[in-house]
Amino acid sequence: MFMKYAHHFHAYQPGDIVYVKDGDGSEPIEYEERKSPVAIRIGDEEVRGENWTRAMLYSYGRISDVLSRLKGVSVDIEPFTFLMLLRYGRRAFERTVELLKNLDAVPTVPFHPIMPHLDEFEQRILARVSFDFYAPLIGDKSVIGYWLPEAVITRKTVQLIESLADRKLVFLLDERGLLYDFPQAKYSCNRYSNSFVFGREWGLSDAFAFNTLDVPGLVSETLSRRDDYKENLGVPYLVFTASDLESLLGNPAQLERFVAWMEGIERNGVELISAPSFVWKKLSGEFKRLKGECSFEMPVKEFSSWSDYFDLSPDGKTSDSRWLGYRRADGRVFAREINGRKISQLWKVAFTRLFGELNRTVRLGVLKGLKELNADPEGFLVRYARVFFRDYYDYFGLSTSLNYVLEPVNGDRDALPLGRAYYLMLLANHSCPRFWENLDTRVAFSNVSVMAKALIELMKYFDGREIQKLFIEAYLKLLNFKHLYHVWNLSVMPSIEGWETSEEAWSGALKPEVPTSGYNIVTRSALYVGKRDLKGDLRSLIEGYTLEWAVADAGHIPGERHGLWENPEYCEHRNG
Repeated sequence: MFMKYAHHFHAYQPGDIVYVKDGDGSEPIEYEERKSPVAIRIGDEEVRGENWTRAMLYSYGRISDVLSRLKGVSVDIEPFTFLMLLRYGRRAFERTVELLKNLDAVPTVPFHPIMPHLDEFEQRILARVSFDFYAPLIGDKSVIGYWLPEAVITRKTVQLIESLADRKLVFLLDERGLLYDFPQAKYSCNRYSNSFVFGREWGLSDAFAFNTLDVPGLVSETLSRRDDYKENLGVPYLVFTASDLESLLGNPAQLERFVAWMEGIERNGVELISAPSFVWKKLSGEFKRLKGECSFEMPVKEFSSWSDYFDLSPDGKTSDSRWLGYRRADGRVFAREINGRKISQLWKVAFTRLFGELNRTVRLGVLKGLKELNADPEGFLVRYARVFFRDYYDYFGLSTSLNYVLEPVNGDRDALPLGRAYYLMLLANHSCPRFWENLDTRVAFSNVSVMAKALIELMKYFDGREIQKLFIEAYLKLLNFKHLYHVWNLSVMPSIEGWETSEEAWSGALKPEVPTSGYNIVTRSALYVGKRDLKGDLRSLIEGYTLEWAVADAGHIPGERHGLWENPEYCEHRNG
């Protein structure tokens, strides 16, 4: 059989940061983590962690043992996730590094932001860091995969990343974003810009991830993708699926179920090969090509993704509506139902806009400070990754000396706090708060906490100067998040059902889900940092607030309720 098969696993944990400790920028950040004990089951084993992140990272060791038995699997691990794995589970990290020597390591950007939602400057920094970070894992391969967070893609983002790459890229997407203009393009090597694209078979991917088919069913569904036209011509073609690495933990039997699925299709004559390796064999001539294969361009829908609310799609394709809070096709705000509660997603509109403004505010301050130091700002901010991810780079024997990092700023250590503030801002752009339907989550708390820290550190860096007011005003927007409904006149936005942009809908979406605070989680998190960090005249910024409500407790994420939480009511943070 000429059918080939590839599966990609995406590994990402945003962390459980509740507070970033003070630092001068010369060392990696240190932080306090959420203490909310939970356990998950893998096979006969129960994996416990001090929080969800720790439990998941502890499980990665078992997963890597299973994946080591497979071929044709590619894996991307978000860099901050990889760093945490090194810190909290060194043996699991080492096993994973060994695993990636036999599988295909796929670069991805740090901190898992929606890349096209960021300004071009941030996209460029993150893309450059992604290649630097993955250099020890991809070696000299001439064709590699690339994973965009949530697979959200635009041509502009792809062209920016291409311009920084020294080899051919294969962007791993969802088939619902591909605009097939002739039938033989399916399962083939297709060009996009100067790169290549593969779209995952979403129905088959979800059947595994959500356990809707047993192993014989998965094997049968895979084999049903047989392409008789290509079989008759003797042309290899690729069926591609992808899922979160967490999908291996959906139930205790998932790991063995995946292995049995792969073994089942191999017994039927299907070769397992990763998507980047498939493209390389097509380009090298080892695999026969259809006429024009790898040359004709595959149209891709702008802002398509792999996990949108598909029921809202007007055209059978995905978009980034899930993270925007409104349907991109017509700008209408929508609601989602969770646990019997219908929640307007208007909060995502405000959250997205606010963090875009805060990103630009932090960048403005950082670039101003670096300009005063006669620095090469982009060169320095890329090299600052060697400070932020120091333990990782040290493991591979790559330079992390301050002399190397500070070379673009002529050795001036005053640049270090600016690099730190910039990376805190990047760290605050995880996509996952806007993935979930409810605002009150541990991941939203972390994003706000880290962003508040970046703003407060810039207030102190520019103390007594006119520009300090910018960071004060930005921090106040976090504290006064509930008032942005009126400030930005969000009520005029159109909605699908007619009620989602009302003040009542806005207030309902912001309602705290914990019994320990009366503040929405954005205010709560900003205040949690401010009550510890704001001193002197800056302390007046939080006067009038009830500091007893500045707690790190959060609501549970819907997709994590299956965990065996010691506190099933809400995602607490135990002090001490």
